Amino acid sequence: MTPTASSTESSAPTSGVFDDVVRSDSSLRRFLHGLPGVDQVGAEARAAGLATRSVKTTSKAYAIDLAIRMVDLTTLEGQDTHGKVRALAAKAMRPDPADPTCPATAAVCVYPDMVATARQTLGDSGVHVAAVATAFPSGRAAMDIKLADTRDAVEAGADEIDMVIDRGAFLSGRYLDVYEEIAQVREACNRPDGTGAHLKVIFETGELQTYDNVRRASWLAMMAGAHFIKTSTGKVQPAATLPVTLVMLEAVRDFRDQTGQMVGVKPAGGIRTTKDAIKYLVMVNETCGADWLTPDWFRFGASTLLNDLLMQRTKMTTGRYSGPDYFTLD
Repeated sequence: MTPTASSTESSAPTSGVFDDVVRSDSSLRRFLHGLPGVDQVGAEARAAGLATRSVKTTSKAYAIDLAIRMVDLTTLEGQDTHGKVRALAAKAMRPDPADPTCPATAAVCVYPDMVATARQTLGDSGVHVAAVATAFPSGRAAMDIKLADTRDAVEAGADEIDMVIDRGAFLSGRYLDVYEEIAQVREACNRPDGTGAHLKVIFETGELQTYDNVRRASWLAMMAGAHFIKTSTGKVQPAATLPVTLVMLEAVRDFRDQTGQMVGVKPAGGIRTTKDAIKYLVMVNETCGADWLTPDWFRFGASTLLNDLLMQRTKMTTGRYSGPDYFTLD
């Protein structure tokens, strides 16, 4: 079924605990608007306080390697070429060719037409292929086109799909439409052989206007079957911020408390330095606990972060900084 503004009944599969909630727009609205409101001042103060925590020596070295393992190394430009994607995939597998102890990144994130190239280059390295789909970054396309976009990427070998929600529908209160869209894209991630790609749902938090909307979008996506919730496309400012990510982390924590199901979180856009990355890792640990401190449940969407992590890692290993041109520019 293609959702419309007049949809009244949901045909999408859900975990049983939410069957009554997603039966209609009105019941879904009651649930989402019944979630506890976000204290804006409190959230921003909490995020700022966590950002002051310092991590030193051995703990810092561990945090840097963990952050590298959490990076979705990304290129999403109109000028992308197959050669650039092959080079990016090679870097993802061996971020520092001079140091075989340096861990690989979590994934390479590309447009759907570049998935086959990334898949061929990465082979069975263990580095995943993520593809942005559903008319990224605007999300403005007919549903059949969004589903075809998703299926094409999955068939080409994508392990993960990063979809964007219809922010217009969400902001106008058409929550059931957004729910149905996420559920249908999740279904399109499945392959005939029973395997499938994990689904990351992008909110574009810079357009959602309030922390309450971020919390509602988080619950809506998780109820519809998201494996990850993601802040941003990286094309709109502000992108990822510590307070927004804190709200999302609290949502996945509370969702597991209620359902027993874990959902990952991916801040993306604007995270460029090792210091920034460590602030996010501290926040994950303090908010959700060590269970989320793994690439299976937390990622950074980034293109420039990796080089700073590598420079800081080299400094800790050798005692001196490498020049900014020591590592390839992506």
